[in-house]
Amino acid sequence: MVMGGAFYTADRTADSLTITDESVKDTGSADAVDSWSTDIVRKAGEEAKEEVDTETYFRPSKLPALNNRYHYQQIEQYYSEKPSKVELPASFFQSPEDTILNYFSILREAAYLEKGKAAGCGTLGESQIPYPIAYNFLTKAYQDRLSYKKYLKTFKNILHTSLLKYHSVPVYDRKDDTLRYFVELETIEGTEKSQGVFAYYYGFIDLQKEDGLYKISNLEFHGEDYLCAPYHGWAYDGEIYVKVKYGDWCDMIDKMYPIKQEGYIKNISFHGKDGKDYLIVFYQLTNGTDIEIAQYQREGDGEWKLIKLNPEDCVKDKNNKK
Repeated sequence: MVMGGAFYTADRTADSLTITDESVKDTGSADAVDSWSTDIVRKAGEEAKEEVDTETYFRPSKLPALNNRYHYQQIEQYYSEKPSKVELPASFFQSPEDTILNYFSILREAAYLEKGKAAGCGTLGESQIPYPIAYNFLTKAYQDRLSYKKYLKTFKNILHTSLLKYHSVPVYDRKDDTLRYFVELETIEGTEKSQGVFAYYYGFIDLQKEDGLYKISNLEFHGEDYLCAPYHGWAYDGEIYVKVKYGDWCDMIDKMYPIKQEGYIKNISFHGKDGKDYLIVFYQLTNGTDIEIAQYQREGDGEWKLIKLNPEDCVKDKNNKK
């Protein structure tokens, strides 16, 4: 697990990490907190003229960090409390977007140093102080599945977190009131060389209403790879992916339509041999990989309807016919 959610490697199989309920020592303290939002650098005796853009040091990416809400006055009273003593304002959970932005804003400066690994110098951000607060963004059912001790250990070696993208996505496998969002995160992690490295994750957040508030009911993350696509590119490029899986494997494509892309959302559509139009929606990650998000079908000028196709079944059918 990582950052409170199931973690999947590049081949999308769940990792085998087993987490025990052993005690976890919290090395953070309220006295060690330094607010990055108010840091000002100046010479001795010189008046402060402008705030320094510390983002330059935290992350080189050009994508803005979206988790930039400040809640210190509302949460500082819980800095030394156990998770069970934390009572967050209802305003944090008024919409799914509020919940996501507030959750990752609280976790932004959290840092759980792993023994034998390091990055930076001195106290890092807010150390482990934010985790009990963030844990209260989970539904009671999720907390029953994931104890606080296990939740805390999933953040080991995550020293800074920036939310780069979030967007609602269709929910295929659940018919209750679950809402699902795609997210992409940029983290700073420590190494045995005491050198901070950037690591990227994409994942999905499920939310459900609990007592009228949007709480997180599940978290799932996938690590991004920067060496797979350059050497094994077809599965990572949306256009080739569609042509191979829906064309070569399933023999569905009559003709391709022009690709439409707005920001990181890429829509690839084709006219099927059955006379229907198909739309495959991808989200593009920071490493350039296109991740398939949803499939739609329509007849004529009708509305797009969400469908679920599994191209791997086409391969199985072909093999069974041999």
